[in-house]
Amino acid sequence: MLINWTVLILYNYFNAMFVGPGYIPLGWKPISFGWSSVKIDMSAVKRDQRPIIPFGVSAFAMSLFALGLALGTTIAVGMLFFIQAKDRIQYYQIGEEFIFPYDLGSKWENFKQVFTWSGIPEGDGIEWPVQEKCDQYTLTIEQLKQKADKRVRSVQYRVIEDYSGACCPLNKGVKTFFTTPCTEEPRIKLRKGEMIFATRGLK
Repeated sequence: MLINWTVLILYNYFNAMFVGPGYIPLGWKPISFGWSSVKIDMSAVKRDQRPIIPFGVSAFAMSLFALGLALGTTIAVGMLFFIQAKDRIQYYQIGEEFIFPYDLGSKWENFKQVFTWSGIPEGDGIEWPVQEKCDQYTLTIEQLKQKADKRVRSVQYRVIEDYSGACCPLNKGVKTFFTTPCTEEPRIKLRKGEMIFATRGLK
């Protein structure tokens, strides 16, 4: 349904942009209902110094709200584009090919692994069909290697202040508050003098 709405919106948008509203047939005349058009004396309107503004406070508030949503969406999508572009650049610089073990080479083969006539997916829940270049533990080995690489890149720090584990540490200063990583992981409580290993952070 979402794809249908998107196609209809784009179709009508490009029609309005390139074709326009269209043209009336040759010889077209408005329908006459038997009375003549009413003539309005605009001199009274010209003498009225009060401007006609159909834009009220509620409409102004809704416009500001819509503008805020549009601006927030633009910023969020722009940040996502920047992150993905940076990731793609790093990926092409490395040149290492990643093979997903459970991708059997075609969408139809992947589809048949989940949707079957019996309603029961293929496999026994422990071993699954994988590509020829991979085995059942290829992804597990890759995850273990990434964790080992993460441990190598970790840096040891000494805790200089107590920390309660709060998500927004307002009592640690403005810079700390604004540079806190945005993650869903729980924060750990720290005591002064403890030694910790940090695997990521902001410089």
